[in-house]
Amino acid sequence: MTVLENEAETAHKQGAMRLVAAPMLLLTLAIAGYFLFPDNLALLTRIIAISLLVLSIDLVTGICGVATLGQAAMFGAGAYAAGIGAAHFGITDPLAMTVVGAFGGALAGLLSGLVMLRAHGLPQLVLSIAVVHLFHEAANKASRWTGGSDGLTGITPSPLLGLFDFDLWGRTAYIYGVFLLLLTFVALRVIVSSPFGMLCRGIGEDATRIEAMGGDVRGTMLKMFVIAGFVAGTGGALGAISTQVVGLDTLSFALSAEALVMLVLGGAGSLYGALTGTVTFMWLEDVISAANPFHWMTIVGALLIAAVLFAPRGLYGAVEELAARIWGRR
Repeated sequence: MTVLENEAETAHKQGAMRLVAAPMLLLTLAIAGYFLFPDNLALLTRIIAISLLVLSIDLVTGICGVATLGQAAMFGAGAYAAGIGAAHFGITDPLAMTVVGAFGGALAGLLSGLVMLRAHGLPQLVLSIAVVHLFHEAANKASRWTGGSDGLTGITPSPLLGLFDFDLWGRTAYIYGVFLLLLTFVALRVIVSSPFGMLCRGIGEDATRIEAMGGDVRGTMLKMFVIAGFVAGTGGALGAISTQVVGLDTLSFALSAEALVMLVLGGAGSLYGALTGTVTFMWLEDVISAANPFHWMTIVGALLIAAVLFAPRGLYGAVEELAARIWGRR
């Protein structure tokens, strides 16, 4: 066996180990959270739902290099699709609601991509803001289906697999959310590591060169928008299932902006950074707001500024650099 073959085999084994190690780490943390914070499972489930939203932004922004402030359109579309299916059409099975929400988010991703990919740079960012506002206003006007400003109620998911009720403590919703996050994360790791994912990274680094080489830049990015919408819609559906109500805040510009902040905080382009940023931001927000209800936003803002200035690659990137230095010294 040649040296190149040995290196290729070693790289393949390392990739397989990473693919297995990441879900195992997530599962370990999820189990620890279940036992350490039994009274905060609703918050942990909310973190999982928002994590799926931030992962979807990472696909579009961190991988493809498209800055967007409209990802909440896909998250909210998934939430409303799942909620409307349950409240108006009797689709109360949690798995079916999740599928409906995911495809609702994918459709919103397709529509968003068709609009946003017609521009570049700052105009593209403006289009993303316009898209989320249009989705928000559409949901507000269609009050017969969405409940308008009062929110969509009457969402009562049936027991998961016919056995596990969605109780007030949020145990079933949390376990279901962990399952969705693990499945989604593994699937995204495979997608990002595939030739399609490498092509998307190339587009994010230099779209002009990829186009000159014959790559279908717009078509590839549109596919990634649909995948990102599917992921965000899954998060929205999880939110609808766990809270059993869907409000206009799921389609708000503020949610898109916060999710982008979480991605920058954790580190864009790695998937791990999306999870790190979401958990850190939402945990800090919950702890600091409870300790100081009047000035918590100032404290969180100062911490975010410090994190961005001293860790420009995000928290996960900073940890990676530190680990590389330690192993390099050894």
